[in-house]
Amino acid sequence: MDRRIKIRHVQALTEIVRQGSLKRAAERLLLTQPAISRTLSELEEIVGADLLTRGRGGVSLTAEGEFFHRYAQGSLAALEQGLAGIDEARRAGAMQLRVGALPSVAARLMPEIVAELAELAPDLRLTIADGAHGHMTRVLRAGDLDVLIGRLGEPETMRGLSFTQLYLEEVAVIVRPGHPILGEPDLARIAEFPVIYPPPSAAIRPFVERLLIASGAAVPPRRIETVSGAFGRVHTQQSDAIWFISAGVVAREVAEGRLVRLPLGTGLTEGPVGLMTRAGEGETLAMQLFRRALERTLPRLGLGSAGLGGGKEGPGDEGSA
Repeated sequence: MDRRIKIRHVQALTEIVRQGSLKRAAERLLLTQPAISRTLSELEEIVGADLLTRGRGGVSLTAEGEFFHRYAQGSLAALEQGLAGIDEARRAGAMQLRVGALPSVAARLMPEIVAELAELAPDLRLTIADGAHGHMTRVLRAGDLDVLIGRLGEPETMRGLSFTQLYLEEVAVIVRPGHPILGEPDLARIAEFPVIYPPPSAAIRPFVERLLIASGAAVPPRRIETVSGAFGRVHTQQSDAIWFISAGVVAREVAEGRLVRLPLGTGLTEGPVGLMTRAGEGETLAMQLFRRALERTLPRLGLGSAGLGGGKEGPGDEGSA
């Protein structure tokens, strides 16, 4: 690894992508805008590639930036977990919970759960990580997460895990306001436009493929494969891209009119979202409090009431789902 790359470089890039703006990222990192722009330029010079494109609508990752950001985000999250672990070791008896959230949950559900936990257990130290389904289930199995919320994945990704269903969620087909396809919304037309498409490791990929087959549409040739919510929001709002993404990821943007859901039947993409834990392991007090926060949060969001008494093991070996 090039020793010129510092943590501040990685923090700057990940925060700019998260905020979709150099100005907002600078505010979050307590920097001036020229300082964060200079830090980004340093990183681009070190790696020898442009990582972001800048426009009036915000920033978006280049192809090289998307590749680098995936690893930068993971390494930063791992470092934060390590530092949190040292801090917890100094606080004997401190209650903690490491939660993984797939993209739709991170955007829609986790802020509400955190608010509930602030009342239920103000001393609970919460660590939240997000990412793609395959990666997050591996982290959970490895013992680096206590619980994970997200879609039920393919059987091979669920081995050794217990899955308790919370609600059902569809994949939405998303465009910017005023998109040309809104005049004649038809999945058969998606080949006319660039598409943001779930990668093979994404839990929603089989559902999207099923929808296209049922609609007589082919897999779009011009596609960007990612489940990055930060990239998808920015790129969709400033281009003619069509975005296949879990409805929860963009629920707020759709409600506020910043993005538009195509009026298409997507019932075939409906799949269960649930709470995952390692099969056969007992619950800690922190996990019980988390379940209670879920029970309070789901009805308020119109996602039904969750009977979360205990984990339900799915079919398969060793409680795999």
